[in-house]
Amino acid sequence: MWGFTGILGKLIHLDAFIIVWYRVGIAFIALGVGMLFLKKSFRVKNKTELIKISAVGVLVGLHWLTFYKSIQLSTASFGVLCLSTTAIHVSWIEPLVMKRRASWLEVVFGLIVVLGVYIVSSDFNLNEYKALVYGLCSAVFAALFAVFNTKLAETNTPAQISLYEMCSASVFISIVLLAQGRIDASVFKMAVSDFWWLLFLGILCTSFAFLAMVNIMKVLGAFSVSLSINLEPIYTLVLAIFILNENEVLGFNFYLGSAVILLVVLANTIVKSIKGGEDSAAKLRQP
Repeated sequence: MWGFTGILGKLIHLDAFIIVWYRVGIAFIALGVGMLFLKKSFRVKNKTELIKISAVGVLVGLHWLTFYKSIQLSTASFGVLCLSTTAIHVSWIEPLVMKRRASWLEVVFGLIVVLGVYIVSSDFNLNEYKALVYGLCSAVFAALFAVFNTKLAETNTPAQISLYEMCSASVFISIVLLAQGRIDASVFKMAVSDFWWLLFLGILCTSFAFLAMVNIMKVLGAFSVSLSINLEPIYTLVLAIFILNENEVLGFNFYLGSAVILLVVLANTIVKSIKGGEDSAAKLRQP
């Protein structure tokens, strides 16, 4: 699902703001209907929690806006490669928010991921500075909402977090579009293919994927999930071959960079498994 989001940024022939506006709006409705059907509670712990979730929703909106802007200025492949730097931002943001000691191993893993992205993207056009800036900003916003969602998941259900974040993102983008005078009859004019792609993006690639991500973060933590999401460039690059014909990005550098990213994800999984086993053994030894 994550791999498809970049592809859809090219397949949907609408402005980045309009794409994200539809995306969060459709996701909000889909999540609401799903929670009603599954009889999930809409009530959060208190107003303070609701404000926190809503604030993170704005970060989600900013992340997607900058992400699609980067893609539209360059290619789907370039946009997701920039997004792969998310893990390096999480490595310094998470200790501050979660109030734990920074892990130098996570910093090293994050830097290796950046190296892998650099290798994969070494043949890209270096003149795409705007796309690079938007893409890196998107990674920072992604790191922020990933860490904050981990914190929010301690006291709120994934469904509640996802629902109210989509709601606040929708309200935020609507306010921006209204301020720009862009909400009129033209925003509802689109090709039939764009309509179906938007539904696919909003329901499966957002509602389902976002809800699953929040659930997984409760178990693995923001850093591990961010590293796993760094496989998104590989998924997107492969999909781009068949759907967007972005074959020129593939070659020796692609396979080398992809191998680096895969090895980091594998190493992180092994290290976390060993550490988890040691922690469990230590607890059992306690009197």
